[in-house]
Amino acid sequence: MSIDRRSFLRRATALAGGVGIGLGWQQALAKANRTGLRAQSVPSSTVGDPTMVSTWNHGMPANMAGFDALANGGSALDMIEAGARIVEADPTGQSVGLGGLPDRDGHVTLDACIMDHTQNAGSVCFVQNVAHPLSLARQVMENTPHVMLAGAGAEQYARELKMPATPLLTEASRKAWEQWQIESNYAPVINIENHDTIGLLALDDQGRLAGGCTTSGVAYKMHGRVGDSPIIGAGLYVDGTAGGATATGLGEAVMKTVGSFLVVELMRQGALAQEACEEAVHRIMKAMPVDDLQVGYLALGLDGSVGGHAIHSGFNYALHRPDASNAQKAIGQLIDASHG
Repeated sequence: MSIDRRSFLRRATALAGGVGIGLGWQQALAKANRTGLRAQSVPSSTVGDPTMVSTWNHGMPANMAGFDALANGGSALDMIEAGARIVEADPTGQSVGLGGLPDRDGHVTLDACIMDHTQNAGSVCFVQNVAHPLSLARQVMENTPHVMLAGAGAEQYARELKMPATPLLTEASRKAWEQWQIESNYAPVINIENHDTIGLLALDDQGRLAGGCTTSGVAYKMHGRVGDSPIIGAGLYVDGTAGGATATGLGEAVMKTVGSFLVVELMRQGALAQEACEEAVHRIMKAMPVDDLQVGYLALGLDGSVGGHAIHSGFNYALHRPDASNAQKAIGQLIDASHG
């Protein structure tokens, strides 16, 4: 008997929901409270109010674009795609899309994924010469029977969709790579000065959740390296019955702990968005050395509640909600989600 992809995903998620992760997060959070490590929780919005959150400073223009898409009749998915495209097209940002820092061989390779409230998902990885990989990931989600396309196959699909081949290595990024080649010292330290990824989460005016990630990955990585951003459950996870989460930082640590799925599953079991992010961070801190390792999580609940937390200081995110006096106008703020 055949089964379509969406039905399979729903069935798999139902089975996963029956497997309890346990309530150890409650004890961990109690300890965090005693040691003063908890970041301030962001209250939920008024029920029905759209909300958009995105990692880092570049989340501010991304969220503004997302609300513009909503005002023009778009959905949460449209909010995510519109926000991602703003950052992907910015040549001054060296961690996402055009102008991203290359791998050690001088190639800019991109990863991206998108996911909606029905747990439908699309992803591309190790993509070159595609200006908007998240848009390509959405095409994979909506118009193919697959979840992920990689490398040359993803690029071939982009050409079939008439997406132009776009050189991604800017002069500034090329010069940075040439300077790096002098010592060729690969040191994937992720902090406020050298982070990758934009992760985006949106709740629209119909109560639908969506999320996305897009990145050029860790600078000067080995050719072919893929991080957490295109991996469903690692860099991003969305469940319309529980919430959504995204990750930023060193992808290897996020993949090893399936962090975004963990955040959403904890929310399903009753944890607040903030509590779930803190526990996911603590899991990494218990499992591996973190002196030179940064990971941050961002979560959005069905009621518009927001949580964010990171291993070290320097992690922030942008939050946009409508102005109470004008539902079409989004008011944004940057929030420090660090515990350090």
